[in-house]
Amino acid sequence: MKPSDRALIRTRLEGADLRAAWEHHAAEFVAWARTPDHDSYPQFHRELFLPLVPPPGRRTLDLGCGEGRVSRDLKAMGHRVVGVDVSATMLTAAGEIDPSIDTYLADAARLPFADGSFDCIVAFMSLQDVDQMPTAIKEAARVLEAGGRLCLAIVHPLNSAGRFGGDEADSPFTIEGSYLKSSFYEDNVARGGLEMTFVSAHRPLSAYTEALADSGLLIERLREPPVPQHAMTRPPNSRWARVPLFLHLRAVKP
Repeated sequence: MKPSDRALIRTRLEGADLRAAWEHHAAEFVAWARTPDHDSYPQFHRELFLPLVPPPGRRTLDLGCGEGRVSRDLKAMGHRVVGVDVSATMLTAAGEIDPSIDTYLADAARLPFADGSFDCIVAFMSLQDVDQMPTAIKEAARVLEAGGRLCLAIVHPLNSAGRFGGDEADSPFTIEGSYLKSSFYEDNVARGGLEMTFVSAHRPLSAYTEALADSGLLIERLREPPVPQHAMTRPPNSRWARVPLFLHLRAVKP
């Protein structure tokens, strides 16, 4: 039986194995990402995030590449892309669409690349799904060359800490637990006959900025992009004109 449309249901978790969850729900995500009007990337991100990415250089790493949608866009922009992900299912799906993009099965906290292998790293909506986020950022800094950029997108920490009381545009937004304490949560949503479960970590913004600083990276841009006008056609999205859904950031290795 196909699931009927259902608004997002968020459940707070005592703990989570993010790596295992990513692989467990990989087939669901491949279908979700490749069905129009489902994935957040084309709806909320693409036109706002990609301008943060520097022009094509020597080599670009797609960190947490998933089924390859960002890798393919980067390749179309002229980047020489390498993808890495912990999910074998995701990498198989990526290779089915474009086998010319090299991919590696590896943890973001243990990258199989030499120091300074890349001049650009893109971590699109992956770091909130990484178990060892600070170590992953240290690894990203290690494989970046001097002058290289790390461009990342995450669920905005306000988003992952709180929730709206309803679907109305003026619905109150509340944080019932702690914004400052790291925690785990599961988001489940059904739309158009598909169901998807996202298991992620909530971390305050300072957890990411401290990890960047500790890795020797300097923030160049930090953006809280508004919901694009074309996405406002779905009524619940209008709530996000007041509270940021996502965070986009670019950092440089001096």
